[in-house]
Amino acid sequence: MQIYDCCTLVRQRYAEIGSGEQGYIPKAIHCAIKTLNSIASDESLPEETRDQAAFAAANLLISDHEDA
Repeated sequence: MQIYDCCTLVRQRYAEIGSGEQGYIPKAIHCAIKTLNSIASDESLPEETRDQAAFAAANLLISDHEDA
């Protein structure tokens, strides 16, 4: 996926991180899994949203990529 395939909010945060306005997180996979887990466990969100977050987190966990 390319940055231009992402929604406006993701592109905005990308620009802020790139410009130094927002902090860069070196262990991005850990950050993503932690965030997806929070979404998946939030019972106030729609089940479809929670399931999508859980699926994405599980795929990241099972992948062979590790944060350096």
